[in-house]
Amino acid sequence: MKQAGYTIRKTVLMLFLLLAGIAKGTSQEVNVGEIVFSHIKDSYEWHITKWNNTDIAVPLPVIVRSAERGWFVFMSSKISHGHSYNGFRVATNGENQGKLVEINAAGSEVRPLDLSLTKNASALLFSSSLLLFLILRVASFYKRNPLQTPGGWKGMIEVMVLYIRDGVIKENVGEDYEKYSSYLLTIFFFILLNNLMGLIPIFPFGANVTGNIAITFLLALCTFMIVNVSGTKAYWKEIVWPDTPLFLKLPVPIMPFVNAFEVFTKPFSLMIRLFANIMAGHTIILGLTCLIFVTVSMGAAVNSGMTVLSVILTVFMNFIELLVACIQAYIFTMLSAVYIGQAKAGH
Repeated sequence: MKQAGYTIRKTVLMLFLLLAGIAKGTSQEVNVGEIVFSHIKDSYEWHITKWNNTDIAVPLPVIVRSAERGWFVFMSSKISHGHSYNGFRVATNGENQGKLVEINAAGSEVRPLDLSLTKNASALLFSSSLLLFLILRVASFYKRNPLQTPGGWKGMIEVMVLYIRDGVIKENVGEDYEKYSSYLLTIFFFILLNNLMGLIPIFPFGANVTGNIAITFLLALCTFMIVNVSGTKAYWKEIVWPDTPLFLKLPVPIMPFVNAFEVFTKPFSLMIRLFANIMAGHTIILGLTCLIFVTVSMGAAVNSGMTVLSVILTVFMNFIELLVACIQAYIFTMLSAVYIGQAKAGH
């Protein structure tokens, strides 16, 4: 324990000295908004770091279809830093800012059909492959050793599977919970893994996958479809013709409208809750880190003090985000199970 404490203190001290040195060497004005949003939003390349004023990034494949010229496939390095390639470029302003646009014959910017493998899409493929690898390794262990208790990370996954299955899915879905266990366990581990990977600022981690509203929208849409396809007659009757006084249903269908509205607000709340919590955590951590560079012009004393404060608060927020990553995966899974259970309940 003493050795671990010494290592942690040494690491924090080295981080402090490194950040302080970087901050003192920073002379230009820092655009906090640009730094924060450049890390949160999606991009056509995977930026790693900047070394000697040179950006180090992993180029990703760009796949687009022009309405006039057909399909084009090339690497994102050809359109980085404001460059154009075959009439394509990344817009720097306007409604298409940050997106790939095509310059047509009239000189206007138009959006082509864009199927590019962006940073978030690449991170999504990587995390899905990693999740498959981990789960299949556990399944392979059980096939080879059906009576042996697993240890290490395999044992940890077993504990989580049993807890989510028995304490969340079975308790909330009801008798035929096994039909929905595969889906609910999948979304739990998918969200948990992507949340944790987003906290590691080292390639190939650090992408803001679950902080992207398109990802949370698709997850919520899957829950929405399963809930409403699994709904019983009693569930739909309660929506269309609930057991309420007649004047609340005729001539103005107040209660049916409220119930129908609730059908859509449930998945909407799932989408927004996960998206907002993860994105907010990334934003706060990046904002606290930027304090070091913003206070450079205020003098060495102020900058050193803010560097110490920034490091302490950033480490604290990372621990909070670690907790939030687990809680949000649990909440999304639990509420999905609750909604499925409500749709299958009787009168």
